[in-house]
Amino acid sequence: MNTSDLRLLQVLAEERNMRKAAERLFVSQPALSQRLKNLEQQWNAQFFLRSARGVTVTPAGEKVIAYAIDTLNNEEMVRDELRTLNDKVHGTLKLAVASILGQYWLPVLLKRFVEQFPKVRISLTTGWSSEMMKQLYNDEIHLGFVRGNRNPDWSGRTIHLMTDHFYLVDRDIQSFDELESTDKPFILFKSDSTYYQEIHDWWHHHYNASPERTIVVDQIETCKQLALQGIGYAILPSIALTKGDEAFYKIPLKKKDGSPLTRDTWLIGSEASFGLSQVQAFVAIVDELNGRVRT
Repeated sequence: MNTSDLRLLQVLAEERNMRKAAERLFVSQPALSQRLKNLEQQWNAQFFLRSARGVTVTPAGEKVIAYAIDTLNNEEMVRDELRTLNDKVHGTLKLAVASILGQYWLPVLLKRFVEQFPKVRISLTTGWSSEMMKQLYNDEIHLGFVRGNRNPDWSGRTIHLMTDHFYLVDRDIQSFDELESTDKPFILFKSDSTYYQEIHDWWHHHYNASPERTIVVDQIETCKQLALQGIGYAILPSIALTKGDEAFYKIPLKKKDGSPLTRDTWLIGSEASFGLSQVQAFVAIVDELNGRVRT
């Protein structure tokens, strides 16, 4: 079984759909079906059950897919280690980034990196911080940009990147007292549980009842744009607010002790990852663009 066969099994296991897997592999669906049939004949086992809804992994398929993923990961690890022996920066940089950072902060950073190191391949996933921690523990990524409190269970390297301040934003509301009489809905965006807990605790420290009306959207930018149009008010971190958002009134949130309500961002990775040349080059650019990085 060669590398392309292993990749086929990995992608098909991820997509569980022949058409989508064929699109990712840049082959036709009939060609993919034939390759899979040949592999199953070679191994004398059926890896997937086909149906109109997609494909389902068989017990035999689970074993061979696990083998494929481990082999591909080990090959990539060895390739990266060999590339560190050269002076030039090569290899794959595997990043996982909190969605809000991927939207507002990461593009400028990645642009600078790919301009300086064009031979490095970028593997990027976005999502919630809890998902990134699982990827880090499973050695699926080199670096994770996570939001919230520092994870006490992480034994690798941790770098503090930034601290965001929270603001209540609205086109009309200028003080917290006005929230008790407004008919506007509170607009929320989906995020991880720790973000919701921070906002929930702040709200119930100041108000006895929950907001009468709420709107929940998938993306923070949708939340922001709805607030900009006067649909409702929102609570946003400062990373999402730009100089062009002058239509907002921005009211800083405070904790019980009067200090600002904030949320931290951390760059974390294993010591082995930080030894790779492409990771070192990337962290150097992070350091260059962010004066608050601490090693």
